Amino acid sequence: MTKQIIVPFGPQHPVLPEPIHLDLVLEDERVIDAVPSIGYIHRGFEKLVEKREFTEYTYIAERTCGICSFIHGATYCQAIEQIMNIEVPERAQYLRVIWSEYSRLHSHLLWLGLFADAFGFENLFMGAWRIRERVLDVLEQTTGGRVIQGSAKIGGVRRDISGEKLDAMVKDLDILDREMKDLTTVFLEDESVKHRLRNVGILSREDAYHLGAVGPTARGSGAAFDLRMTGYGAYDRLNFQLVTDSCGDCYSRCLVRAKELFTSTDLIRQAAKKIPDGPIDVKVTGAPNGEFFMRAEQPRGELVHYVKGNGTKFLARSRIRTPTLTNIPPLVKILQGCELADVPVIVLSIDPCISCTER
Repeated sequence: MTKQIIVPFGPQHPVLPEPIHLDLVLEDERVIDAVPSIGYIHRGFEKLVEKREFTEYTYIAERTCGICSFIHGATYCQAIEQIMNIEVPERAQYLRVIWSEYSRLHSHLLWLGLFADAFGFENLFMGAWRIRERVLDVLEQTTGGRVIQGSAKIGGVRRDISGEKLDAMVKDLDILDREMKDLTTVFLEDESVKHRLRNVGILSREDAYHLGAVGPTARGSGAAFDLRMTGYGAYDRLNFQLVTDSCGDCYSRCLVRAKELFTSTDLIRQAAKKIPDGPIDVKVTGAPNGEFFMRAEQPRGELVHYVKGNGTKFLARSRIRTPTLTNIPPLVKILQGCELADVPVIVLSIDPCISCTER
C-alpha cells in the first residue's frame, strides 16, 4: 500500500506572486487531494463602509486590487448609479470601456510574464513585462496613475481624453499589436512551452460549469461565458467575439488570455472611433436607498459588487465577490491527479489574485 503524505505549499513560494496555502495530499509524486487555506491578508475593506461616505468609498473599492483597480471602482459606481437611477453620460461610458480594456491588457500581460517565470522561461517573462510598460504608460498619461487610476466616480468619470490623444492611442495600438503578436507566438507555438502546458491541469466543461469556474478558466474549458456580452456600460454598442478553447488544460487557459489581448485592443479602437462628444459626469445629489447586485467582467472573470444603502451618506453594506474566490473549487479539482512538479504552473493557470479575494 502506497503511503500518503501531506506537503504544505505556500503561502510563500518562489513561483507564487500571491499568498495562497495548499495542503497537498501526495502518493509518491502524485497529488491525490488539495486542501486550500486562505485568509492571510484580510484588510477589513467591507467594514470601511461604516466610516467612509459612499462617494469616498469609490477609492476604497479601487484599492481592492492593484491589477484590476479601475474595474473594481467602475463596478462599484455602477451599483450605486443603479440604486440612485443616475443616467451616466454616454461619453463617460465609452471612457470606462477604454480604461477597463487597458486594465485587461495590463493584467493579462502581467500574468503571461508570471506564467513564463513559473515554467522557467525568463526571457519570455521580461518580454511580457516590457510590453506591459507601454500599457501602463498610457494609463498614467490618461488617468494620472499607473496602478490605481482614481478616474471612476459615481455619475461618470473624473478625467477626459482629448481627440488628439485618442488618435495617438489608436496608432500606438498598432505597435502594441505587433509586439504582442511576437510574444504570444512564443507562448502558443514554442515546443518547450507546449510540452510544459499541454494535457496538464485538465478541467472539463462539465466540471467548470458545476464548480462555478469563471473568466478564462471557464472559457479555456469551452464555456462561452463573458459578462461583457450582457452589454453593460457601452459594451452593447461594440462588437467582439468570445475567445474559447475546448481542451481545458493549462495551454488552453494560456491561449484564451493570449488571444484576449487582441480582443481588448480591438474594443479600444472601436470605442475611440465611436465615442461621442459631451459631458463626462453628472452631479450627484442625495444618498442611495436600496440595494443592487452589479456584475462585471474582470480579467479573471465575473466580479460582483453588492451594495446596500439606507438613505444616509454611509452604506449599510458592501460585499465583493471576486473571480478568484469562485475559481478556487475548480483549482482543487484540477490539482487532483497531477504531478507535484506541475502544481505551481496549475495554480498560476487560474491567475489567482488573493489580494482581491481577501478584503
